[in-house]
Amino acid sequence: MKSRIEIIQDFHLPVERLFAYLAEHENMANIFKPARITRVRGGDTERNGVGSVRSLRVLMAPPFEETVTAYRVNECIEYRITKGSPLKNHQGVMRFSALPDGSRLHYTIEFEGKLPLIATVVKIGLERSIRAGLKEIG
Repeated sequence: MKSRIEIIQDFHLPVERLFAYLAEHENMANIFKPARITRVRGGDTERNGVGSVRSLRVLMAPPFEETVTAYRVNECIEYRITKGSPLKNHQGVMRFSALPDGSRLHYTIEFEGKLPLIATVVKIGLERSIRAGLKEIG
């Protein structure tokens, strides 16, 4: 069974600044606390664009990798887990839109667990972490 996280949040930042911040792999450590995130490789044509890869390590769990699969500046970032992880069929999508006084992020993550109950446990911790991390952004 697929788990889904959906977060819609408004920011008092121009969409260009919000996108630039969230596109930078290293900044995602502030969203996915307590994960440590390192860049494995840059994108095919842009530093954080399609083909870029980040490695995430959460506490004592083995690291896993996420790869950017779609990247449209100030509009959308999509990524998938491509190596490691107790999750399967994972897809994260960040959609950005401008508002008269800032910007809006519509963030969805869908995934399944490779073992029973894994997806439920991950969903609870991940959603809590993302919501708290996004509140700290300007």
